[in-house]
Amino acid sequence: MLEFQFLWILIALPLPLLVYRFTRPASTGAEQSAALHIPFYHALSSMAGEHYVEKEQNHRRLLLPSLIWALLLIAASRPVWVGDPVELQSSGRDLMMAVDLSGSMEQEDMVLNGRTTNRLAATKSVMNDFIPRRRGDRLGLILFGTQAYLQTPLTFDRQTVKTLMDESAIGMAGNYTAIGDALGLAVKHLRKRPADSRVLILLTDGANTAGEISPQQAAQIARDEGIKIYTIGLGADEMIVRSLFGNRRVNPSADLDEKTLREMAEMTGGRYFRARNTEELNQIYALLDQLEPTPQETQTFRPSKGLFYWPLGVALLLSLIAAFLKAAPTKWWQQERADT
Repeated sequence: MLEFQFLWILIALPLPLLVYRFTRPASTGAEQSAALHIPFYHALSSMAGEHYVEKEQNHRRLLLPSLIWALLLIAASRPVWVGDPVELQSSGRDLMMAVDLSGSMEQEDMVLNGRTTNRLAATKSVMNDFIPRRRGDRLGLILFGTQAYLQTPLTFDRQTVKTLMDESAIGMAGNYTAIGDALGLAVKHLRKRPADSRVLILLTDGANTAGEISPQQAAQIARDEGIKIYTIGLGADEMIVRSLFGNRRVNPSADLDEKTLREMAEMTGGRYFRARNTEELNQIYALLDQLEPTPQETQTFRPSKGLFYWPLGVALLLSLIAAFLKAAPTKWWQQERADT
């Protein structure tokens, strides 16, 4: 429906009429001295019918300015079109995701669409399916390496979170792994959110090798703040490496600190998951996708669209027409005078 945000401005609609009715027209001293006053002029003009013609012409001249004035006041009153109420489906869950971008994520021990790829590419592929499914949750993204950075604060804008995750690159936060700092940064932003709705999903392929706070200390703070942590250890158990001396089997996840990741999860009431390949990583995020949301009051809003530019545009167009009509007779009179 149509609403006016400043409806009181329309009180000024009769202002030009009051000015016209109770004020005298401005005139110069030269015009007054040159004018010839005839006391019975109106009587003569009435007998000739000229008085009514002049009055009708005055009314026509005032019609266009009055319309422009009304349109300007309507535009100033801020008309808006308010749509039907729309419900915001909000589960009330605040879900922060922390992703490791250290140099070890470059290890190519994952298979994606039949081709060998690195760990970060596999993580992006799985999260690209996971993020759109979290409708109604506030999502946040932390990227960490030697340093931890808040890439996306908690938001309902899942597309932005997905885009920034796609744009992440190995080493952009440093080549070491600061798990404790990433967890501490997540706690800092989740502690302000409502209780019983704070969740952190932390994915890494190594051990804490940098940072100012240990993972155990950060996990204790998270537990005190009521934040549940789910940890994911990423990396294959073994892979075949070709060399000049033949093929040999190695464990690319030898540096993965599963013990610490498991302790962090259990300390806060969460779980630890082990992802050795892309399929297992998919299954883990599918399981995380089944987290029970915390119900809250449903929020609604009514979309609105400003319409002030329509009366403003019409007023501008009519002003141009009025200016043209005022200037045109003068030009024609000057041209006719020059011809004679």
